Amino acid sequence: MIVRDRPSGLRLFLVLRGSILSRIWRVLLVNVLLAIAVTMTHGAFFQHKVTLTAIPFTLIGLPLAIFLGFRNTAAYDRFWEGRKLWGELVLRSQNLARQCLGLIAAAAPQHPGTPDDTRARMIRRAIAYAYALRNRLRGDSADAGLDAGWLQPDEHLALRHSADAPALLMMRMGEDLGECVRLQRVDPCLAAAIDGTLSAMVATAVACDRIRNTPIPFSYTLLLHRTAYLYCFLLPFGLVDTIGFMTPFVVGIVAYTFFGLDALGDELEEPFGTSPNDLPLDALCRTIEIGLKEALGETDLPAPLAPVDYCLR
Repeated sequence: MIVRDRPSGLRLFLVLRGSILSRIWRVLLVNVLLAIAVTMTHGAFFQHKVTLTAIPFTLIGLPLAIFLGFRNTAAYDRFWEGRKLWGELVLRSQNLARQCLGLIAAAAPQHPGTPDDTRARMIRRAIAYAYALRNRLRGDSADAGLDAGWLQPDEHLALRHSADAPALLMMRMGEDLGECVRLQRVDPCLAAAIDGTLSAMVATAVACDRIRNTPIPFSYTLLLHRTAYLYCFLLPFGLVDTIGFMTPFVVGIVAYTFFGLDALGDELEEPFGTSPNDLPLDALCRTIEIGLKEALGETDLPAPLAPVDYCLR
């Protein structure tokens, strides 16, 4: 995700970091070069004059802009829902730590951070859960970025071979919670509250999977792609007789807007990737890790992730 102050003045036109220009500059350059060629030949194509007026472009341009806006709104809704879901995961993880330490009695008088404490094991597993969910959403290996100390050796091995690593971790947390109820370390009524937090974390993962596995209908996206490209590449023929040598400049502005909106919608549509405008899942996982380790009383905490070249991963 791009994190930077909005530039002002001339810098607004010179900023490249965070701009969509890096994705569209090739097709934009071809479009402008075509506009220059059309201007130099006055719209003649193989000695045949291509006559187009501004009327077709006016009729097509307005609906195209409206539909691009609708698509980008739908794509941003997916992006914003993904951000809300991960905010919910941060909240539920912190609630789980508070509930485990406050509602589950220790098996023996010991510091809650000792490895054999069920409460600490559940909290550390919640950290692994966030990273495992990130890995699944990004298509990485299940144990990428996981600290070996967060899980038991058998859990770590099972995680590598699991088809659904977050579900596996949640099943293990449910087993630990059930064991605490059977050993009377937590009142069943209070255990229901903890189980509700675990269920909410599962619901967050399922909702993220829904966004990732249900893209905007391809036919709709394809229609906008084709229309935007045809519009921008035919535009020079409709402008050259009216504005002459200014045709490449005007075509460049229009093409930058339409190609940029199209590319930006593609990025926002899949908010869990690693593109500059995607959600900073690494930073959110680190936030969860810091909060839960601090709840366990640990002092050697990792630093929050900071943007690199204005990009927060």
